[in-house]
Amino acid sequence: MTWSTKWTNLGVMPEVINVHEAKTHLSRLLDKAHAGEEIVLGKAGKPYARLVPLKPVRKRTLGFIKGELDPAFFDPLPEEELAAWEGR
Repeated sequence: MTWSTKWTNLGVMPEVINVHEAKTHLSRLLDKAHAGEEIVLGKAGKPYARLVPLKPVRKRTLGFIKGELDPAFFDPLPEEELAAWEGR
Protein backbone atom coordinates (compact mmCIF):
# COMPACT_ATOMS: atom_id res chain seq x y z
CA MET A 1 0.00 0.00 0.00
CA THR A 2 1.45 3.33 -1.02
CA TRP A 3 1.22 6.55 0.95
CA SER A 4 -1.43 8.04 -1.35
CA THR A 5 -3.47 4.82 -1.37
CA LYS A 6 -3.42 4.80 2.41
CA TRP A 7 -4.82 8.34 2.53
CA THR A 8 -7.37 7.69 -0.20
CA ASN A 9 -8.66 4.65 1.69
CA LEU A 10 -9.34 6.91 4.65
CA GLY A 11 -11.39 9.17 2.40
CA VAL A 12 -9.13 12.14 3.12
CA MET A 13 -6.45 13.36 0.74
CA PRO A 14 -4.93 16.61 1.99
CA GLU A 15 -3.66 19.03 -0.61
CA VAL A 16 0.06 18.68 -1.30
CA ILE A 17 1.83 22.02 -0.73
CA ASN A 18 5.03 22.38 -2.75
CA VAL A 19 8.26 23.38 -1.06
CA HIS A 20 8.41 26.86 -2.61
CA GLU A 21 4.89 27.71 -1.45
CA ALA A 22 5.60 26.22 1.99
CA LYS A 23 8.70 28.40 2.39
CA THR A 24 6.72 31.46 1.32
CA HIS A 25 3.77 30.76 3.64
CA LEU A 26 5.42 28.82 6.48
CA SER A 27 3.95 30.98 9.24
CA ARG A 28 0.40 30.55 7.88
CA LEU A 29 0.93 26.78 7.49
CA LEU A 30 2.21 26.53 11.07
CA ASP A 31 -0.91 28.33 12.29
CA LYS A 32 -3.09 25.85 10.38
CA ALA A 33 -1.18 22.87 11.81
CA HIS A 34 -1.43 24.31 15.30
CA ALA A 35 -5.20 24.61 14.79
CA GLY A 36 -5.34 20.87 14.05
CA GLU A 37 -5.05 20.74 10.28
CA GLU A 38 -2.61 18.32 8.68
CA ILE A 39 -0.48 19.81 5.91
CA VAL A 40 1.30 17.59 3.37
CA LEU A 41 4.55 18.99 1.96
CA GLY A 42 5.81 17.73 -1.36
CA LYS A 43 8.25 18.06 -4.23
CA ALA A 44 7.10 17.91 -7.83
CA GLY A 45 3.59 17.08 -6.63
CA LYS A 46 4.71 13.99 -4.70
CA PRO A 47 4.14 13.88 -0.93
CA TYR A 48 7.36 14.04 1.12
CA ALA A 49 6.38 15.00 4.67
CA ARG A 50 3.49 15.90 6.93
CA LEU A 51 3.22 19.00 9.07
CA VAL A 52 0.99 18.03 11.99
CA PRO A 53 0.11 19.55 15.35
CA LEU A 54 2.11 18.38 18.33
CA LYS A 55 0.38 16.37 21.00
CA PRO A 56 0.22 18.14 24.36
CA VAL A 57 3.18 17.30 26.57
CA ARG A 58 2.08 15.16 29.46
CA LYS A 59 3.71 15.91 32.77
CA ARG A 60 5.81 12.95 33.85
CA THR A 61 5.24 11.55 37.29
CA LEU A 62 8.38 10.67 39.19
CA GLY A 63 8.41 7.94 41.78
CA PHE A 64 5.69 5.86 40.18
CA ILE A 65 7.59 2.61 40.81
CA LYS A 66 7.27 1.54 44.39
CA GLY A 67 10.21 0.06 46.22
CA GLU A 68 13.68 0.93 47.30
CA LEU A 69 17.14 0.42 45.90
CA ASP A 70 19.54 -1.71 47.85
CA PRO A 71 22.32 0.57 49.16
CA ALA A 72 24.81 -1.72 47.35
CA PHE A 73 23.43 -0.32 44.08
CA PHE A 74 25.58 2.77 44.66
CA ASP A 75 28.80 0.87 45.42
CA PRO A 76 31.58 0.98 42.81
CA LEU A 77 31.51 -1.88 40.30
CA PRO A 78 34.04 -4.68 40.65
CA GLU A 79 37.02 -4.14 38.33
CA GLU A 80 36.16 -7.04 35.99
CA GLU A 81 32.57 -5.81 35.50
CA LEU A 82 33.73 -2.23 34.99
CA ALA A 83 36.23 -3.44 32.38
CA ALA A 84 33.44 -5.28 30.56
CA TRP A 85 31.27 -2.16 30.47
CA GLU A 86 34.18 -0.06 29.22
CA GLY A 87 35.08 -2.62 26.54
CA ARG A 88 38.50 -3.41 27.99
